[in-house]
Amino acid sequence: MKYLTKRSKPDYKIYLLTIAMSLVGLVMIASASVVVAYEKYGGTNDYYYVWHQAFALIAGIIVMTVIAGINYQNWKKIALPLMVITLVMLVAVFLPVIGSSAKGAHRWINFGLFPFQPSELAKVSFLIYLCAWFESREKKLGTIGGSLFPFTVMLGLISFLIILQPDLGTLTIIVLTSMSVFFAAGAPIWNFASLGAFLAVVFAVFIRSKEYRWNRFLTFLNPGAETLGRGYHVNQAFIAVSQGSFWGLGFGESIQKLKYLPEPHTDSIFAIMCEELGFFRSSLVIIAFIYFFILGLRVAKNAPDTFGRLLALGITTSLTVQALINIAAMLGLVPLTGVTLPFISYGGSSLIISFAQIGILLNISKYSNERA
Repeated sequence: MKYLTKRSKPDYKIYLLTIAMSLVGLVMIASASVVVAYEKYGGTNDYYYVWHQAFALIAGIIVMTVIAGINYQNWKKIALPLMVITLVMLVAVFLPVIGSSAKGAHRWINFGLFPFQPSELAKVSFLIYLCAWFESREKKLGTIGGSLFPFTVMLGLISFLIILQPDLGTLTIIVLTSMSVFFAAGAPIWNFASLGAFLAVVFAVFIRSKEYRWNRFLTFLNPGAETLGRGYHVNQAFIAVSQGSFWGLGFGESIQKLKYLPEPHTDSIFAIMCEELGFFRSSLVIIAFIYFFILGLRVAKNAPDTFGRLLALGITTSLTVQALINIAAMLGLVPLTGVTLPFISYGGSSLIISFAQIGILLNISKYSNERA
């Protein structure tokens, strides 16, 4: 890669920011998960989820450090095999013994010591494949056969496998990220607009096809209509946020984590933060993700080639969109989707994959936009 001019150091602001958010998440998991852990282990291991998250955090930092030292252009060379492995893993979640299910969802592969969620890997592998593919098709992006149709087919394939699980939250992140990369690659507006309209129709049909999805959408439109039924989760989140007021009830003083608010240490952790820390301090999380988005866009802008520019943009968009969806769901601005808050919610697969993405972003940041 002779045409790349390497900087002396990566962007350590991204490095420090993501680790800081993860440490905040670890502290909040200690508070939010204590009741769930007590109920599950009878008081013998109240910090079960904290220790597991701490292990994932250490593993994630190691993965990030290793990947940050790998030239990002090497990912382009293995984009296709990585995508094939991901597709195989997405199918494997439905196999007996190998696959693992919970609450009717087939989203995990059981590796013995820990379950792994292939859809988390799909966020990265599909993005890498798309960026490499778009770079190779720069001169064909204005044609239907050269870009729009094959892109739609690829997006449809990955979407189909994730819908079967089902995992609408992860699918939404992948679709929005893919669309942003498609647009940034240079797709004509009519291509982008027509695909957006098509996906909107597919999304509407998908929501209406299952009663529980339709009910969830109706709950979003009128969350107060059924506070003890399908609207229970979102209404309990509203209570948590409102009880926190400006300064919060105090760390560890959440009432909603006492088996009122579902998933307090995963999907709903931002609501617990609002309740315990208040509006002022919990809003710092939103500011942190906005700052991360700005830093990521700066890396994408200064990337030396199309692949690096699209990959940096895609990683930044993916993590930021996931954060905004999670936070907006807790505030009733979008329907509940079940996605976690990156770096903060409990979840080993999510945390490690997020740090892997940061590792790639850090490596891209080592290179300037000047050509030798």
